Amino acid sequence: MKNFKSIALALVVVLSTISVSAQTKKVDASKSSIVWTGKKVTGAHEGTINLKDGNLIFKGKTLVGGTFNVDMTSMTVTDLKAGQGKEKLEGHLKADDFFGTDKHETATLVFKKVTVKSPNVYTVNGDLTIKGIAKPVTFDLATTANSATTKVIVDRTKYDIKYNSGNFFENLGDKVIYDDFDLAVVLKF
Repeated sequence: MKNFKSIALALVVVLSTISVSAQTKKVDASKSSIVWTGKKVTGAHEGTINLKDGNLIFKGKTLVGGTFNVDMTSMTVTDLKAGQGKEKLEGHLKADDFFGTDKHETATLVFKKVTVKSPNVYTVNGDLTIKGIAKPVTFDLATTANSATTKVIVDRTKYDIKYNSGNFFENLGDKVIYDDFDLAVVLKF
């Protein structure tokens, strides 16, 4: 019986060192940033959106998952000054033509699959939900001990945001707004 207990104890010790438990790192929303850029025929606009909350999940030092919530009502335009079109563009982006933030205050991202691309760089496949519509997205995410960065390209038309899209409306001329917008994300944890 003594041998059996010793063998069982040794087996538990070996298995516990082999399996690495998942560690969730909470993202500090106040120190993180999301910068958006939208382009049109005649130029571009950019601004910020606040992260509400989020976390990254690691097994050992390897990223295996993550979830994020973004406060769409916090959307601001940073390339225009007050009184020079800033308020008008912010209002339009929050209106139903674009993100409809009165009805859809939060956008979410849930990682579905994470694969190692190179040391500390991962390819993430996830579901991005905007305006209640979930669509798959793929992007690369680079990590350090206390941060992560990525650039995500989003096709707005997949989320029923078709305003002045050249793929849906004809004869827009220089009023065309490109379908893709970029998100430059810096996460601190």
